[in-house]
Amino acid sequence: MSWTDGPLLGFDTETTGIDVDVDRIVTAALVRRDASGTHIRTWLIDPGVEIPAAASAIHGITTADARAHGAPPSVALEEIATEVAAAFWDGIPVVAFNACYDLTILDAELTRHGLATVPDRLGRPAAPVLDPLVLDRHADRYRRGKRKLVDLCGVYDVGTGSLHSADVDVVATLDVLTRLLERFPDLAELDLDTLHARQVTAHRAWAEEFNAWRTRQGMAGPRADTEWPTRTPAAAVPATV
Repeated sequence: MSWTDGPLLGFDTETTGIDVDVDRIVTAALVRRDASGTHIRTWLIDPGVEIPAAASAIHGITTADARAHGAPPSVALEEIATEVAAAFWDGIPVVAFNACYDLTILDAELTRHGLATVPDRLGRPAAPVLDPLVLDRHADRYRRGKRKLVDLCGVYDVGTGSLHSADVDVVATLDVLTRLLERFPDLAELDLDTLHARQVTAHRAWAEEFNAWRTRQGMAGPRADTEWPTRTPAAAVPATV
């Protein structure tokens, strides 16, 4: 049996913004896919800060919604981290689109609330991770066009549903991964450790090339992180809840 037959654990978050060191998780989903089917668990979290209107417009959760119905962050984050770490312990790959965002913001939130990060729980880096964004860039490097999740759903003929809901995004990410591995079967033939290492190398090469291009263009602003699938978060802003 191949690892492609599962189990796989998909992970996604919706947040207050795009800065992993400052912003907070509002919703999260873990989706286990194995021989018995697809099993979804979701969380709504009160982030303890105002949710900007721009973020609410994307994921549909307002500050009032989160305050009225959201779980305390420390409770939800501990539950999420426990399941993610357990998957890694069991050798189950965690699948996340743009993994360095979701896994890093999870670790930043855990740090903010005085909880152990996923690598700290493992005593080693988080692995194995499968990231359809990194794999697509690596396998189809010269394809033109954007590579957001909705774009890859089009490339790999995956129905999108209502994207920007964490659980829907995870299911779409798992479906994209399945189609991607069908299109590039040489990736599926690699063992998970080798495939994880290949993504580390591929992401670093892409990030260095992207950053060099931005420099040549005279562009300011944040540079792409060269680390994947996660980096140690900066000192987290203290929690207010």
